[in-house]
Amino acid sequence: MSFCIKCWVSGRVQGVFFRASAREQAQSLGLSGYARNLSDGRVEVLACGEPERVERLREWLARGPSAAAVEGLECSESGALPPHGFRTL
Repeated sequence: MSFCIKCWVSGRVQGVFFRASAREQAQSLGLSGYARNLSDGRVEVLACGEPERVERLREWLARGPSAAAVEGLECSESGALPPHGFRTL
């Protein structure tokens, strides 16, 4: 069963390898989706897979990699079709 969420992460999350680290985390959990920088300084993440694995990534997004300073995390369920693999955009 595939479950998708879309999250928006704010704070110091660009220029700190957030997207690459999110991709590594997602791939290790067997998730598909993407991570991309937004023009307003946030990072948008789509994550699809088994609900408990998606939740583990959501928990990681609340912290991010060591160089990041996550100040906010908003997530909502997404009706997106699960893409193949996880990529950075």
